[in-house]
Amino acid sequence: MSNNWEVFAIKYADRNARTRADSFLFDDNHDAPHAMDYFIWVLRRGDEVLLVDTGYDDEEADRRSRPIRLNPVEALMPLGIDPLSVSTIIVTHLHYDHAGGIRHFPNAVLHLQAAEMAFATGPCMCHGLLKAPFTAEHVCEAIHRLYSGRMIFHDGDGEVAEGVTVHRIGGHSRGLQAVRVRTDAGWLCLASDAAHYYENVLDLKPFPIVVDLEDMMNGFQTLRRLASSKDLIIPGHDPLVREFFPSHGPEHIIRLDQGPTRTLV
Repeated sequence: MSNNWEVFAIKYADRNARTRADSFLFDDNHDAPHAMDYFIWVLRRGDEVLLVDTGYDDEEADRRSRPIRLNPVEALMPLGIDPLSVSTIIVTHLHYDHAGGIRHFPNAVLHLQAAEMAFATGPCMCHGLLKAPFTAEHVCEAIHRLYSGRMIFHDGDGEVAEGVTVHRIGGHSRGLQAVRVRTDAGWLCLASDAAHYYENVLDLKPFPIVVDLEDMMNGFQTLRRLASSKDLIIPGHDPLVREFFPSHGPEHIIRLDQGPTRTLV
């Protein structure tokens, strides 16, 4: 059996009523439409399954008036993944669209950067603008995992499993982490929100929701170092992922570990 991992992106929602001003701090074409996809990711090697992020559910969709196309739990079913059997979740950060479904995986141990927990529970949350992407119930669910002994903190770089490492990027959220995975195509980097879009990382264009702009800009360089090639940097919200990589069964499941079907440029 190969020691490399299969990697799947699972699209569960989208928001198409957006403009480029919502995606880039500095853009001359700021009023042009710019769609956003929402993903979670699955790493699989034989019987081993790791989940990267959980998305958000119907309850959160109603709370924020941001509908989802598929509940992430249902979206995972074609891969044969039972939420009760998921034992490990890498939480890239605690924003609602990445940590909003933790409660649906009650037996999972969470891997989180210590800086993210400190940020989401600290004085920065007194500022409404910084607090807006978080939902208190999701953060409290992470705290419950901590107190029940099902939380592993990382401080910078860390190993989750053989061939899977996490790396603190920051920028968008204080403890945002990217995930590096060894695949048949090479080292693949799940950027999550360290790069919402290919343009963010390839053209060094910062995303508007930012806690530390320097960390965000440095993070773009880190993503390039972590991946074997720019083609293996996977942005967190770019609809182009579905154009560059093949679907795997249902159209909402995209296979990443064999590399793209065409190069980015």
